Amino acid sequence: MLNPQHLRTLIVVVRTGSFAAAARHLGYSGSAVSQQMSLLERSVKMTLFERDAKGIRPTPLAGFLAEQAREPLAAFGALEEEVRSISAGTTGRVRLGSFPTASQHLLPGALATFIKSYPKIDIELDEGEPATLVPLLMDRELDLALVYHYDLVPAAWPKALKSTPLLSEELTLLLPEGHPFEDTQIRLEDLRSQVWVATGESTSGARSLRRACASAGFEPNVNFRSDDYDVVRGFVRSGLGIALVPALGHVASDGISSAKVTDLTVQRHVVALYPPTSVNPALHVAVSALLAAAAAAAADIEGVQAR
Repeated sequence: MLNPQHLRTLIVVVRTGSFAAAARHLGYSGSAVSQQMSLLERSVKMTLFERDAKGIRPTPLAGFLAEQAREPLAAFGALEEEVRSISAGTTGRVRLGSFPTASQHLLPGALATFIKSYPKIDIELDEGEPATLVPLLMDRELDLALVYHYDLVPAAWPKALKSTPLLSEELTLLLPEGHPFEDTQIRLEDLRSQVWVATGESTSGARSLRRACASAGFEPNVNFRSDDYDVVRGFVRSGLGIALVPALGHVASDGISSAKVTDLTVQRHVVALYPPTSVNPALHVAVSALLAAAAAAAADIEGVQAR
């Protein structure tokens, strides 16, 4: 019979690539991880890792087993969480995942509201992109995660998770002060010859930019990339290029002008993901606090609409 703890350890080993790294992450000894994986190999009666002097390499079966185990373990973890919540009452912790612009604009107000209701609950925060946060949520290393997706880059969240929409953001065009397009009506095709500043090539923001420009008949000339919107704004301010950023990623500052592209309807959407079966009352209060924070952001920030 498969042991859920062994499967959880397998997922971390596959993700980190070594027994030692998994042991550090889980707080186990290296020998404990190795022993668990040996017991799991005995259970499935097949080899899960190729071992040599340089370390270990997961076999295709190990990758398959780790992937297939995620949703059953998420359901089992939800049951464990419910039992812990019933026995623990209103003490414990909420492990929260978020991406930087949501951390900046949504979390301060949401967490202040949450702490008033549950002052004895500890909050732990991890920041990352959706591709990083969703696996952590599925592995029960997070209780709640703020993630996003763009209209032109659809996201299919795991069926084991509930999704609560928080807000939608328009995309704002950033221009250096004095740019010829400043204070004009801009269409996407007018930007064909411009140099762009964008996020990393594989990010959904950069993919959305490419697809939007393709619909206007051109490929954007991206010379500078950064996943930090402060850096993006710095490049624009220096006249190195123009950029399209979500409303939460735009901060009014000297040296930068903003404009709306009249024929661009693409938006970024922010949602909260969490296990649907949790009876932990603190989790529901956290979602309510995030909804209130999203409404406040919509009232204060141009281009943001609460869902």
